[in-house]
Amino acid sequence: MMLDGKTKGIPGGVAPFPLSEIAAKGWNLLREDLPLPVAVLKGSAIGHNSAWMRDFVARSGAVIAPHGKTTMAPALFSRQIEDGAWAITLATAQQIAVARAFGFSRIILANQLIGKQAIRYVFDELKHDPALDFYCIVDSLDNVAQLVAAAREAGLGRPLQVLLEGGYRGGRTGVRDITTGLAVARAVHAAAPYLALRGVEGFEGLTSGTRAEAEGQVRGFLDLLIGLAQGCAQENLFATGEIILSAGGSAFYDMVIARFHHAGLSQPTRVVIRSGCYLTHDSQMYRRFFSDIVDRTPDAAADGGLRPALEVWAYVQSRPEPGKVILAMGKRDIGADEMPLAQTWFRPGILAPLPMPADHRVVGFNDQHCHMLVPETSPLQVGDMVSFGVSHPCLTFDKWRVLLVVDDEYDVTSAVETFF
Repeated sequence: MMLDGKTKGIPGGVAPFPLSEIAAKGWNLLREDLPLPVAVLKGSAIGHNSAWMRDFVARSGAVIAPHGKTTMAPALFSRQIEDGAWAITLATAQQIAVARAFGFSRIILANQLIGKQAIRYVFDELKHDPALDFYCIVDSLDNVAQLVAAAREAGLGRPLQVLLEGGYRGGRTGVRDITTGLAVARAVHAAAPYLALRGVEGFEGLTSGTRAEAEGQVRGFLDLLIGLAQGCAQENLFATGEIILSAGGSAFYDMVIARFHHAGLSQPTRVVIRSGCYLTHDSQMYRRFFSDIVDRTPDAAADGGLRPALEVWAYVQSRPEPGKVILAMGKRDIGADEMPLAQTWFRPGILAPLPMPADHRVVGFNDQHCHMLVPETSPLQVGDMVSFGVSHPCLTFDKWRVLLVVDDEYDVTSAVETFF
């Protein structure tokens, strides 16, 4: 990829250059070598978090297939695979195409494979690459019939591997009960040699209520998934080989691992979690979730646990009222599931960024403006730089074609390209 001033985060007037040469520019964020707003990844935190998850799943006896939709950055996918990830999880045909273009050969599509073009593309990939180990999910007889017809027409020569998806009332996709699930599983089994049932999966991340209520919902949901797996095993509906049991967003993967390891299935079982947000972590939502994980699973605190790696920096643009600051950053630059957390502030010439006082609070966004309430005694001035921690990293990554990787002194050491 060639970078120049048309790329957000790159200085204007710079001659085009390859992304791989960005470190040679010698840029430093705190020297104001970069235009703001800019999104950066702390390289030390990325390395720490990747190693932390590698060690966590190794101790637990599970594997991870991180959800690539979080970053859509193949350079980060590679880092995850290098640290032992079993597969990459994706959500759309376009995301699969990105992963395939960069050579990834084991993919879980955590969605139903639906639609003429998506099915055609996946089947073409399976026909042309015998090494592609691909899985998708099913939750209806209609989808099973569509896949069978397409596989028959395509002449795949090997079965499409599918996972039966369980769901819950008010949630997303997935069968809501064992009776329906077994009907779908029987249809998959009857569809041999075109389909092969390889396991059971689900997504528990939309539970709600108090922590106790959410954990109770997760336990009930995992019981449903285990019930589906046990029913399929009793009727010999699974294909030959290990049974895959998979769930685990970025909030309850410890509960998933603990429950799935006690599934009581006679066939060998592979427990696959799919957290995508662990690599960058965040400063709010997933930080709270991780605190709960440590409460439930104390060894998750090993080596200090996960660290926030993603920051967005912006200038103080205006101080139009004594108690209000406007920053040059908005919905086009940072996710707004929750208001970002102002973490540090820096005035060029100060030796290091200073902690932002807790009484400085983001209260709203426009497309390119951030509204922050501050005490009248706030030290912030026009031209000061402020770093923000995000909540839910997925919805910040998708606003940047390139994110700069910095060291702990904010020297730019590399960059990653995204493909949203």
